[in-house]
Amino acid sequence: MRLFVAVNLPPTTRRAAWDAAAPLRAAGLPVRWVADGGLHITLKFLGDVAEERVGPIAAALAAAVAEVRGFDLALGGCGAFPDLHRPRVFWLGIEKHPALELLANDVERALAPLGFTSELRPFAPHLTLGRAEKRARPADFAGLDKLAARVEFADVMAVESVDLMRSELGQAGPTYTVLHRAVLAGSR
Repeated sequence: MRLFVAVNLPPTTRRAAWDAAAPLRAAGLPVRWVADGGLHITLKFLGDVAEERVGPIAAALAAAVAEVRGFDLALGGCGAFPDLHRPRVFWLGIEKHPALELLANDVERALAPLGFTSELRPFAPHLTLGRAEKRARPADFAGLDKLAARVEFADVMAVESVDLMRSELGQAGPTYTVLHRAVLAGSR
C-alpha cells in the first residue's frame, strides 16, 4: 500500500482553500486538480509499504510527536513549482514555521530506523492544488501570474496531529484514508 505522513487540515480550512482556488480550476488549464478532500500538508512520502509495517510506523510516529506541543500555522499565497512560467505543481502557501520544520524533522528521524531514507532537499511546506499534465507546454500557462494573483486565501489552523495516510490511486484520482493519528502533546 502507498503511504505518506501528513498534517490534515480542519474541514473548514480545507473547504476555504478549495473555494479560494476556484479561479485556477475554472481557467481550463491542462492540470489534474486535487479533490477538495485531498488537501493536506505532506511531511514525508513513504511509498509502497507492506501492511505488516503499519503498526511499527504508527508507533514510531506516536513516539516522535508525544512531546511536541500543538501550534498554530498560517496559510496563504498561491504559486507553482518550479515557478509560474513553467508550472509542474500548483500550490497554496504554508508559513515557514519553525515548529512545522521541527515536526517534519522529528518524523524523518523517527522513520529512519525503519529503513525510510531521509529527504536530502529542504522541507518546502505547501498544499498541492494540482499537477500539470505531461502534455502541458509553457505557452498553456500564459498569464498564470495574473490568475494566481486572483487567488485570495489566508487562514490560520491549529496543528494538533500527524496522520499516517494511505493513498489509493483510482480513475478519479487518489483517495486518502487515515490509518493512524498521532496526537501532539496538549491537543485534544
